[in-house]
Amino acid sequence: MTFAGIDLDVVVPKVADALYETLLMVTASFVLATVIGLVLGIFLFATRSGQLLQSSVAHTVLNIVVNTLRPIPFIILLIALTPVTRSLIGTSIGPAAAILPLTIAASVGIARVAESNLVAVDPGVVEAAKAIGARPLHILFGFVVREAFGPLLLSLTFIFVALIDATAVAGAVGGGGLGNLALTYGYQRFDYGVMILIIVVLIGLVQLVQLLGNRVARRFID
Repeated sequence: MTFAGIDLDVVVPKVADALYETLLMVTASFVLATVIGLVLGIFLFATRSGQLLQSSVAHTVLNIVVNTLRPIPFIILLIALTPVTRSLIGTSIGPAAAILPLTIAASVGIARVAESNLVAVDPGVVEAAKAIGARPLHILFGFVVREAFGPLLLSLTFIFVALIDATAVAGAVGGGGLGNLALTYGYQRFDYGVMILIIVVLIGLVQLVQLLGNRVARRFID
């Protein structure tokens, strides 16, 4: 069966497999990065001067870690981590190999946006919590994080979408997924029908993720 010059019987299964690989990379790295990034972001906020767990040493160390990793272009990070990836999972190609660099790149991004969302919380929330005798960690997680939860969800949605973009870069160096299929099956074979189909799938995926993220976040913001 063909449509607009595309052999759907051949292409659709390939796109479905590539979509599965993309979702595997994005979901696994997003879950890991969310845990790591939120911990980093919360303690970046809490150790700031004047905050609940203020510590100039801890804040400086965390800042250095985030600021060192964050500016590195993803493709350079991906290549630089190749020996580490190979030693951990036995290969440097395929969807599983892309999860480590994707996780690291997303973690520092989440850390910074989480810190920004927490800083934006009204200081009156902290003062009110202190007034009722809440302890620092209770204030941090039970009041400040809870107050920032809606904006945090929007930020996490943004990171999820950015990870979808990053998988396309990973695909260019053997990471698999839709990016790899677009390069090897669409670009190198000059099959622009396949390329357009993959672009449509990516646009649909991003629109769906953004829609769900906005709806979930609205429940906590309104």
